[in-house]
Parts: sequence; structure tokens; C-alpha cells
Amino acid sequence: MLTIVIVVIQVIVSLLLIAMVLLHSGKGGGLSEMFGGGLGQAAAGSTVAERNLDRATVACAICFMFTSTILAIRLQ
Repeated sequence: MLTIVIVVIQVIVSLLLIAMVLLHSGKGGGLSEMFGGGLGQAAAGSTVAERNLDRATVACAICFMFTSTILAIRLQ
């Protein structure tokens, strides 16, 4: 039962992680351009939304690593 719960959490976190990575700005605008930030705002540095997206992405990545480790130990 616990393994099923962890697998469900793993799938949800992995989908969130994929979505968050796709929202990051690359060479184009990404999140900042999607919400109306132009080139001037991108050149000035990272916005609050981008910093919060970075934090949320790191939190999802940590959850993903944690659930992966738990599943690897549990399924041995």
C-alpha cells in the first residue's frame, strides 16, 4: 500500500517537474515573456516570478530524488 502511494506521488512530482522546467526561460523569453516582460526586463536580471519558479523547481527536484530513493530502497 505504501509503495502505491509513493509511486503516485512520484508520478505527480515528475509531471510537475517537467512542466516547471518547460516554463523556464532559455534563449527565448520563457516565463517572463509569457507574462509580458520584454527584452528590457530580461536584461535587467531575473524577476520575482522567475526566482519563485526556480525555488519551486528545486523543491520538486528534491521531492523527486527523495521518492526515487525511497522506491529504490523499498523495491530491492
